[in-house]
Amino acid sequence: MLKLDCSKLSGFLSQDYVSSRQAGLEKAAAMLANHDGPGGDFTGWVTLPRDYDKEEFARIKAAAQKIQQQSQVLVVIGIGGSYLGARAVIELLASPNYNLKKKDTPDIYFAGNGLSTDALLELISLIGDRDFSVNVISKSGTTTEPAVAFRIFKGMLEEKYGKEGARERIYATTDKARGALKGLADGEGYEEFVVPDDVGGRYSVLTAVGLLPIAAAGIDIEALMAGAAQAMTELAVPGLDNPAWQYAAARHALYQSGKKVELLACYEPPFRFFAEWWKQLYGESEGKDGKGIFPASVEFTADLHSMGQYIQEGERLMFETVVKFAPKGEFIIPTDPDNADGLNFLAGKPLSFVAEKAMRGVILAHVDGGVPNILLELPAISESSVGWLIYFFEYVCGLSGYLLEVNPFNQPGVEAYKKNMFALLGKPGYEELKAELEARL
Repeated sequence: MLKLDCSKLSGFLSQDYVSSRQAGLEKAAAMLANHDGPGGDFTGWVTLPRDYDKEEFARIKAAAQKIQQQSQVLVVIGIGGSYLGARAVIELLASPNYNLKKKDTPDIYFAGNGLSTDALLELISLIGDRDFSVNVISKSGTTTEPAVAFRIFKGMLEEKYGKEGARERIYATTDKARGALKGLADGEGYEEFVVPDDVGGRYSVLTAVGLLPIAAAGIDIEALMAGAAQAMTELAVPGLDNPAWQYAAARHALYQSGKKVELLACYEPPFRFFAEWWKQLYGESEGKDGKGIFPASVEFTADLHSMGQYIQEGERLMFETVVKFAPKGEFIIPTDPDNADGLNFLAGKPLSFVAEKAMRGVILAHVDGGVPNILLELPAISESSVGWLIYFFEYVCGLSGYLLEVNPFNQPGVEAYKKNMFALLGKPGYEELKAELEARL
């Protein structure tokens, strides 16, 4: 499914950069397979494409169909891994312009991923008088951003449809046994889906967390899971020819050589939010203990006209990973009788030919400028290719974290801002910290 090209690393790394890490890769792969490494309790995603709950999967499809029939809008409430995966897949497979298209599926809007008053008011205006449903996604139900948003949209539903009607339009994806949202969903009778205990948020796109909104958008989630299952099978085979091992080894070697930033590049505009999902996956997994590659992203060729100068000649602290999909269709460049732009030498050629040569030229220029490049080539964007790529990046992330000797499945650093925010907001129990922080403001 995926072709990995690391040939443009030869001038930056020794030839044995993979084989010299064989022992570490073998250990990392074994810890993932046996679920016994640091954070092993959160590695249920490793076999998820095979072992997912088939009964819940059927309920997800049924609920998605119900949402499509009852609502013109679905509001997905969540933050971080509770929304990035779903948005990434919907935009990549159904277009960033999904909500503007004529379709038989509802518009899908994402809320609870920030605290902007203007964004909230705009979303309420966009919903207008249309029928809508809500999928609230939270393990605890107390994370500030989604909890505030759910409070607002729950109230809107109850005002519009009454408590009984609202109950039929609220879908809660939460802990299977505990938490504020679980208690509320049980008490109110919302349809519930599970955030698995052994799958962390940033790895949860192939659980109900991502699958319900993805299915509501009309995307074939069976094909998505099949692509991930194919990747799971192929990447479980140990050896130095495993593309996940090669990519993890390259990232680790480049990091140790001083390349502290990974720039994920793609020439497809719908990839933008997939890159956002990827940034959380790697940033939250590796960025700890004073270590980690900083994940960044660019959209080519557009960003070559804004970030290109820095990439070419700025500080030499980065390497690039380029994701290339085969085109789905084709467009032939027309002839201009006046040739005013001087581009008639391209007339009759497919636009994909121009894009391919642009990509190759950019890679060579960046390599010449001191930016190592890794190329990931995949078939056309489809449910199966996207499912494959999701699992590939997740698996490499696990390997990379273990090579870096960090726990890739916890996120202790994200609690610091939450404590400060709770204190400054006056949450009970934070009075002492509130006084201390206010003295520093």
